[in-house]
Amino acid sequence: MPLLYALRDNLGLHGPRFGCGLGQCGACTVHIDGNAVRSCVTPLSSVGKKKIVTLEGLGTTDNPTPLQKAFIAEQAAQCGYCINGMIMEAAAFLAHNKTPSEDQIKQALAQNLCRCGTHLRIVRAVKRAAENV
Repeated sequence: MPLLYALRDNLGLHGPRFGCGLGQCGACTVHIDGNAVRSCVTPLSSVGKKKIVTLEGLGTTDNPTPLQKAFIAEQAAQCGYCINGMIMEAAAFLAHNKTPSEDQIKQALAQNLCRCGTHLRIVRAVKRAAENV
């Protein structure tokens, strides 16, 4: 069973979303021991006692993270379907790179797909978050 199904169906965590089921779109991205991982292709049996964080574990509506605030300020979401995965990917990236260039941000998010075409706003949001942390 994929980790994604356990998170959504068994635990009721809807931050990671089903997009492609092939690990190609990034909508299902979660953190496992601090690394961004595609939960749709990660077997539940492989995670053991590793630390798993979904979007629900980053911030709340009342207390969003600087990254989440930046996504709101830059109006990075259009339909919103990809945004959870984008935020998870960006959060893991920023944890390892505090002062990224725009090219580094684009490269880090290149494997996350946005069908609405808001990549420029997403990149601006990540850059804003990096500057404000």
